[in-house]
Amino acid sequence: MKNLVFSTLAAGLLAVSVGASAQQVDPLQVRSWAAACANCHGTAGRAQPGNEPLAGANKDDMVKKLKDFKSGAKPATIMHQLSKGYTDEQLDAIAGWFAAQKK
Repeated sequence: MKNLVFSTLAAGLLAVSVGASAQQVDPLQVRSWAAACANCHGTAGRAQPGNEPLAGANKDDMVKKLKDFKSGAKPATIMHQLSKGYTDEQLDAIAGWFAAQKK
């Protein structure tokens, strides 16, 4: 019985620690994901005329747009395909990175 209680507690602690570490994203990794956007949206989100700038954009609005592209709710030429390559957590991190950039 003691072994069962100990095993259950150990498994619970392991699950909590794995979940906590999964939420911490390496800033360099996020920057790498965001770099994929540079072709259309410019370096650090400062786009050339004709493309939407992402630098300094509202994070919540950007997350909603990205998730809408991913689900197909928002029509797009390529964003619906690109956004499907990321998890919702990754999209959230990417939006946060662009929101933190200067316009």
